[in-house]
Amino acid sequence: MLTRVSRRVLSMATLRYLDGLSSSLVGRCALSTLPLVKNPEKLKKREMPFDMVKWRSLGCVRTSKFASGFTPLKLKSLGSIMDVERAKTKSPKELADVWDDFHLGRGHIGTTMSSKLYGLLEQRAATCRYFVLPLWKGSGYTTMFVQVQMPCILFTGLEDYKARGTQAAPYFTVTHYKEFADSKDLVLIRGDVVFASKLSDSEANWLLETAQSFYLNDVRYKLVERFNKQTHDFEFKDVLKALEMPIL
Repeated sequence: MLTRVSRRVLSMATLRYLDGLSSSLVGRCALSTLPLVKNPEKLKKREMPFDMVKWRSLGCVRTSKFASGFTPLKLKSLGSIMDVERAKTKSPKELADVWDDFHLGRGHIGTTMSSKLYGLLEQRAATCRYFVLPLWKGSGYTTMFVQVQMPCILFTGLEDYKARGTQAAPYFTVTHYKEFADSKDLVLIRGDVVFASKLSDSEANWLLETAQSFYLNDVRYKLVERFNKQTHDFEFKDVLKALEMPIL
């Protein structure tokens, strides 16, 4: 859910830009368990919170429904996902492999990044929290609205954001775990597709990788800065060009 706070901090110029941005449509795909990783627990449903801070309470339930009564989960601790003490005995490569393998075929996305890259992402997201990305579907693309509120990244359809405002729920949430950032130079990343009817796992994986590329690549990041700080100079076609997508 895009919070009231988040909508307030968007500049009027950015809001006007989002209101005028159009999108196309329509597409779908999927993502073994090792003893190191615990089985997911049964989770209680809750109403979607309104305030920005509670963006962090998003969970990892998959559902085919989309409604304003979105039922998020509390942010899962790393200890509820894996045996942290046992993970401490693993090398960075072993831990990264375990993390990736655990998420294969489970309806989630698992990946990792270095502490240095995470620090850069966190630094840049502090002043540039928002962006828009095109997601190719069939013969056109749908525009996704991205909110980076570390340690989380949230993705929702721009049309849903424009239609529902503060009640627009995210299609896809990403959480970063920094427990091994110092000891292993490794940040664990978990992605959860909230609405499987809106977004496939392969599309979610592409969105995560693409969002990272815009925040971590110096050239691409200039577009993120422009969107957040110089909205009147931002052109969506520049994003399409950067991704080598056709301008429809």
